[in-house]
Amino acid sequence: MTKEEASEPVEGDAVRGCSTRPTPHQRAVVHQVASAPMPDDCEFSFFDPSEAQCKEILQDPNTTIPELFAVLRQWVPQVQKNIDVIGMEILRRGCGVNDRDGLTDMTLLHYCCKAGAPGIGDAETAARFACQLLALGADPNLRSRWTNMRALHYAAYFDVPQLVRLVLEASQPGEVDATCSDFDFGTALHISAFNLCSSAVRCLLELGANPAFRNEKGQTPADVVPDPLDMPLDMADAAAVAKELRVLLRRALGPGSSPPLTLQGQPLPALSEKARTQLSSMGVRLGDRVMIAGQKIGTLRFCGSTEFSGGLWAGVELDKPEGKNDGSVAGVQYFTCPLKHGIFAPVSKISKPLEKHKPRSTKTPLRPTRRADLSRVTSRINTGVLSRSLSSSSSSLDSQHGRGARPRPLPRQRLSTRQRRENISPNPRTTPSPVLRSSSRPTAAGAAESSSDSSRR
Repeated sequence: MTKEEASEPVEGDAVRGCSTRPTPHQRAVVHQVASAPMPDDCEFSFFDPSEAQCKEILQDPNTTIPELFAVLRQWVPQVQKNIDVIGMEILRRGCGVNDRDGLTDMTLLHYCCKAGAPGIGDAETAARFACQLLALGADPNLRSRWTNMRALHYAAYFDVPQLVRLVLEASQPGEVDATCSDFDFGTALHISAFNLCSSAVRCLLELGANPAFRNEKGQTPADVVPDPLDMPLDMADAAAVAKELRVLLRRALGPGSSPPLTLQGQPLPALSEKARTQLSSMGVRLGDRVMIAGQKIGTLRFCGSTEFSGGLWAGVELDKPEGKNDGSVAGVQYFTCPLKHGIFAPVSKISKPLEKHKPRSTKTPLRPTRRADLSRVTSRINTGVLSRSLSSSSSSLDSQHGRGARPRPLPRQRLSTRQRRENISPNPRTTPSPVLRSSSRPTAAGAAESSSDSSRR
């Protein structure tokens, strides 16, 4: 990160009164990274503002803003419960209310939302200091560039309902469902549900958070609650909270709840290596037209593993409402399509749809080759079974390809009794056939067939 232009120093008296807002020309600063200042003969490894030597360092004008940000990063009660004391010293040194810590890219409001965490900080102290920051013009919509989290997300993550309420009161309507990329583009309700923050979950639901909102994995907040059955026995309390949250969030969905929401314009999840290899071997890609079991036709929208069954599955958006779902199964949204247009099938069941002219073209390529070869034979031998088979095949070809496509065989000549006797010779190779117009000689098969043909006549 590069340091931006420094802002105007904030007057000490104005900060104490929390009545001065930043001027329009002020720009936020990303402060340099530093280490927390500690007393030389300190017996502990953390900063304690109530200890005399630490208090002296805190009030020393030579202690810099980056050093005080380093103090805020210490996740110990001695620091977090004194967020207001340390935060005020940072402001008195000229830090802008929306300036950022160079290591975490967090603002003072971000740190304040963390400082209310149960067991570590004090929610009431953090809430009072948050009021002061918001009065000074702290922006609740700013995100940390490292975590993509807003102040609301930090308050939900650390289960501080007081801060959740304060931040939302200072935000625009609808910001309660603002998403965070670090949590699969889930909302603050997803974040608090995943961390079993029951107080934050209740507060968010009360303030209008949508329990049907789905993250990029197709999960609602109820879906991201850890499974109580997967928790060890020593986490019995957490398992009980998980069960309670699942019931609460599923009840909040209700039959009359708003339809599931998904992020618009988000890229499709990357294919797994196995799915990519399988589709490549089939010559198919996501978005291609496919056929399921040679019957239903649609567009391939999904390929990968699922929670409802093992193996690779293909999700297809059908052209007609002949499917079973809208791209979701058991509450998991794998892709989005109109109701009754979605269907899932094993990847082995899908294929590229056959073109309409293909069945006709599979038969015709063989005929021209056969016809060309036989036409050459017919011009030399015009008798026996071969002649009749050629004549019939020629007729069928003529009916398909039109008259004059190939020369017709010569008409058969009626043989006299003498000619028929002469045609039956002990050595047919030495006797020319009387029906041949050229000097070609009949084969043994042709002579034999001629003899049998004569006897039939």
